[in-house]
Amino acid sequence: MRISEIFYSIQGEGLLTGVPSAFVRTSGCNLRCTFCDTPYTSWQPEGTELQPTAIVETISQFPGRHVVVTGGEPLLAPDLPDLLRILDAQGWHITVETAGTLFQEIPCDLASISPKLASSTPHDREGGKFSLMHDNTRWRPEVVRAFMDAHDYQLKFVIDRPEDFAEVQAMLRQLDEFDPHRVLLMPQGQTPEDLALRSTFLSDICKEYGYRYCQRLHIDLYGGKRGT
Repeated sequence: MRISEIFYSIQGEGLLTGVPSAFVRTSGCNLRCTFCDTPYTSWQPEGTELQPTAIVETISQFPGRHVVVTGGEPLLAPDLPDLLRILDAQGWHITVETAGTLFQEIPCDLASISPKLASSTPHDREGGKFSLMHDNTRWRPEVVRAFMDAHDYQLKFVIDRPEDFAEVQAMLRQLDEFDPHRVLLMPQGQTPEDLALRSTFLSDICKEYGYRYCQRLHIDLYGGKRGT
């Protein structure tokens, strides 16, 4: 499978914020979010082909037993099930981060599902050539529901502007039942200053509706540098 990076850091987002974790980042994505913070896995994908056993050998050198498989979109990797079966057999706690557009049965302790909103569509970037593909792919409620039914989950929505929240509510209604404490609203931004611009209105929404405010701790700790 094509891997862009493997590193050890603090989980910066979601229900496991603050947990030291090994990160395995696959390369390749079926979306083209305009504010993608890992363009080296989507817009300009790069990486090295590694066998699952080599990946496990690398992360086994890190302390801790939490691993986060992220991307790009990990569900595109054909060897993903093999990698996760090895990790599961060795007793790792496995988080899989996905946009929720593809589903298959996999070992997973926490499905971190991040459906993309209309504000992510790249209408202008590269002349908008990816905008139709992105819009037709970004929201698959049946896939999101399948992950929710199969695993412990968190629903993580990246909010760029106040009007995004109405779209989040509409998406949640299509999922029927959900746990509001597993709905995470995260400000869009790649610097502490960008996050601060959106934190006030977003925290107010979380208080009103009982959703979780999702910080980006790794940006505060490391400035969002690659490999952190």
